[in-house]
Amino acid sequence: MNVEFIESKIKEIITELEKEVMDVLMDESLDKGRTNLHMKPLSSTKKILENALDSIRMVDKLAKEDLAK
Repeated sequence: MNVEFIESKIKEIITELEKEVMDVLMDESLDKGRTNLHMKPLSSTKKILENALDSIRMVDKLAKEDLAK
């Protein structure tokens, strides 16, 4: 498994999410409630991606340890 490739792609997606977050934060036409409604899915998606990346790293590490035995 090419973990570095997966990691780079997830980081690209997170970078795009962060750009979307900045766009929402800079949108002065949104009140606080609407801003929060727009932010929730973005922050949840980022956390899901970070957790997935951690899981992929752990699986890869365990697979390498098993192969080394």
